[in-house]
Amino acid sequence: MENQIDALIEFLHETKNTSKNTELSYRRDLIKLVAFLQNDLGKKTFDEVTKEDLEAYVAHMHEQNAAPTSISRSIASTKALFSFLKEKNIIKNDVASGLKSPKIEKKEPSIMSKKDVMLLLEQPSGNSPKQIRDKAMLELLYATGIRVSELIGLKTTDVNLAMGFIMIHDSHKERIIPFGTKAKDALMKYLSGARDAMLEDKNSDILFANCSGEAMSRQGFWKIIKYYAKKAGIEADITPHTLRHSFAAHLVENGADLKSVQEMLGHSDISTTQIYANLTQSRLRDVYNKAHPRS
Repeated sequence: MENQIDALIEFLHETKNTSKNTELSYRRDLIKLVAFLQNDLGKKTFDEVTKEDLEAYVAHMHEQNAAPTSISRSIASTKALFSFLKEKNIIKNDVASGLKSPKIEKKEPSIMSKKDVMLLLEQPSGNSPKQIRDKAMLELLYATGIRVSELIGLKTTDVNLAMGFIMIHDSHKERIIPFGTKAKDALMKYLSGARDAMLEDKNSDILFANCSGEAMSRQGFWKIIKYYAKKAGIEADITPHTLRHSFAAHLVENGADLKSVQEMLGHSDISTTQIYANLTQSRLRDVYNKAHPRS
């Protein structure tokens, strides 16, 4: 059964150009499914699996108090697998097609105030290579709204200082994102000496190195942003994605059109970006209700 999971992952990689993270998530979810089918239900092949078996697995996930998002992702992985197996004539019937995902309440994204953003960005103010690097990373993250994985994956060739933009290469398409003078100044200072001081391999093309001279990890950058949030006295839980949300919300609040924000964020569907417009409208309504004498 695991061989067929491998075949699905290979198929997705070659035909859908899926990301490494997506492939790892699919594999992890499906390995758990197979363990349940084999150990709890005694199934040896996917052709033996019934709709009731899959519903039992969904019920099992609920009993284990799995998060609705985790259950939904697992169901999506299961549907992809059984659809693939049916297409390849490995099974006769796609018994996963009717599985229902749990309803997921959409949480309002966590947005920092402009004052708190400025306070956070001011924290790395020293002249050590590490402080200069941290300043450049934080400024660039807020200036462009890129994901933390995109930030730590940047190469020196992805940065055009003269024109003031970066190039992001994701699994779907390349996108160009501009940045302003604050991020440009911070990057220039970092590239003028601090980067070379941190790199172990001087011929490396990675943009941001960690203190060991190698590529920065996601966990490493999370620790950096948590450290400066605490130093700034910001009590809210700040993550790299909080700056991404704040970037988008502040742009929309200041009049940026949703289509442009969608392109910069790399959203495939503009409905994902619409949440920032809804958030702005909601805040305006709150202000009106609190301040207008006849609200």
